[in-house]
Amino acid sequence: MEYKESNLVERCLHSELVYDGDVVHLYVDKVAQPDGTCGVREYVKHIGAVAVLPLTANGEVVCVQQYRYAHGVVMTEIPAGKLDSREEDHVEAALRELREETGATCERLTYLGLFRSTPAILDEKIDLYLAEGLTFGEQDLDDDEFLNVVRIPLQTLVDRVMEGKIADGKTQVAVLKTNELLRRRNEGRA
Repeated sequence: MEYKESNLVERCLHSELVYDGDVVHLYVDKVAQPDGTCGVREYVKHIGAVAVLPLTANGEVVCVQQYRYAHGVVMTEIPAGKLDSREEDHVEAALRELREETGATCERLTYLGLFRSTPAILDEKIDLYLAEGLTFGEQDLDDDEFLNVVRIPLQTLVDRVMEGKIADGKTQVAVLKTNELLRRRNEGRA
C-alpha cells in the first residue's frame, strides 16, 4: 500500500525521558502510526552542530584527525562541533569551530546545506559550510579535545570518500558537495 506524505506522520501519545545527559537526551515514545496501530520509538535529542570544510587557496582541505571512542578508531574529519545553545547563531558557531580546531579564520563562508546523520534514531542537525580565504593563527582547543590538523588535497579526499576510506558522514557530504560546487563555479553555473 502506498501512502501520501501527509499520511506517513506519526503522532506522539506519550513521551518519556529515559536519560538526560550533557550532550544527548534519550527518549522512548509511544506513537500512533499511520495505520492506527501503536508503536514505540526510541530516539536521541541533540542540541545540533556545525561543520566546516576549510579550503586553502591551493585546493587543500584542512582536516582534523581525532579518536572517536564510540568506534575505537582515529577518524579524519572536517572541523565540527556542537552548538553552545539552541539559540546560538550557526554561522558564528562555524567560525568558532574553525578557529578553535584549526586556528583559521576565513574571508568567505558558504552554506552547503543541512546534514541529518542518523534520522531514524537521532534528531541532530548539522549545518555544513565551506570556508575560503583562510588565514591561520593559533588553535584554541577545548580542554578535552585532542586532535591533529592535516592538509589533504580536495581531489584526494574525493577519491578517499569514493573508495570508502573516509568513514565520517558529514565529511563525506561536505567533500562531495564542495567538489560539485567548485565544478559548477568553473562552468559558471554557481
